[in-house]
Amino acid sequence: MTRAVVTGLGVVAPSGNSVAEHWRSTLAGELCVRRIERFDPARYSTTLAGQLTGFRPEEHVDERLRVQTDLWTWTALASAAQALDDAGYDPSAHDPYRTSVILGSGSGGNEFGQREIQALWSRGRRAVGAYQSIAWFYAASTGQVSIRHGTKGPSGVVVSDAAGGVDSLGWARRVLRRGAAAVIAGGTEAPISPYALTCQCASGLLSAADDARRAYKPFDVDANGHVPGEGGAVLLVEDAASARARGVPHFYGEVAGYAATHDAHHYQDPAVDGHQLGRAMARALTDAGITADEVDLVVADAAGRPDQDAAEAAALRRVFGPGGVPVTAPQGLVGRLVAGGSALSVVTALLAMRDGVAPAVGNLDEPDPRHGLDLVTEPRHLPIGAAMVVSRGHGGFNSVLVLRGAAP
Repeated sequence: MTRAVVTGLGVVAPSGNSVAEHWRSTLAGELCVRRIERFDPARYSTTLAGQLTGFRPEEHVDERLRVQTDLWTWTALASAAQALDDAGYDPSAHDPYRTSVILGSGSGGNEFGQREIQALWSRGRRAVGAYQSIAWFYAASTGQVSIRHGTKGPSGVVVSDAAGGVDSLGWARRVLRRGAAAVIAGGTEAPISPYALTCQCASGLLSAADDARRAYKPFDVDANGHVPGEGGAVLLVEDAASARARGVPHFYGEVAGYAATHDAHHYQDPAVDGHQLGRAMARALTDAGITADEVDLVVADAAGRPDQDAAEAAALRRVFGPGGVPVTAPQGLVGRLVAGGSALSVVTALLAMRDGVAPAVGNLDEPDPRHGLDLVTEPRHLPIGAAMVVSRGHGGFNSVLVLRGAAP
């Protein structure tokens, strides 16, 4: 059976504009959440977000394309280029029909869309640019990455909110099993604009804290919701045999198991008790052909609300037993990046496996003892042969990935 291995990583996130910057920041526990700077957030119930620092779109996207696209696509193009460079993979040197692009997206081109809607209502329909039709919609980044690199393999976009980044990796493995040689997968987001923030505030899931240290606090006794974040990660996933044949410089790990379930309830509903999330965890383990005691680290979804953290903790206890596996969630440092966040969690898990160190839960001061979890409160050195990445999406999505070490 085809083995799907990760050979390249790319990151553009609040924690840094490269894999090395992200990993250094994450291990150092740097809090990258601050007051929103792009517009005045004073009228909103949430005023904080994880924002990009030092990202210069002109270094990654030429001016003609920038006017046609949104920030979330710029970050996808930049991180995809990083992943391809990291893997030493040039799609133009291969059969274009054997390279695919599958990205997750939670909200599309928010800022671009808002600008065009404002033009429509203030100046009429003739003020709306032609690029509105191709810049905001969920598949825009997939299309632009495919166009830039000349890929013609089976491509698509997964829209499952914050689970989308993990789902894209599950779909990547499926496409490889159907004959592709390489898939550009992952996800990025740019949900920090007035309209996008209004939509998120309406969910009731965001923290109202005005101090970053008091805001997004997964598994903490003071958990009170999350804050949004922008950016994400893109990975190159290859068929192991094809990667070996071309002399791949390194393998980060194997996408060994994947499973997805649905709650059939909104995840704010009291009926959501983690049962379906636990099923996804168990099914992913079965798919990977390993048992729970073979998992060395879990990168949790970490919604940051007491009820949702409790549901995830219940699922983890059901599968691994109380305190049965080290659990981390650095997301508290950068905010919740929707589909970009779960893709970034996969990168974090692979780097933890590479270096044998689990980063700490982000912005955690006092772990809630009721969760019964072995939370990583400071970087912990340990051999990590297999890791699980858990993700949940607004609306009931549960998606779980199992990663395993993969020697060339």
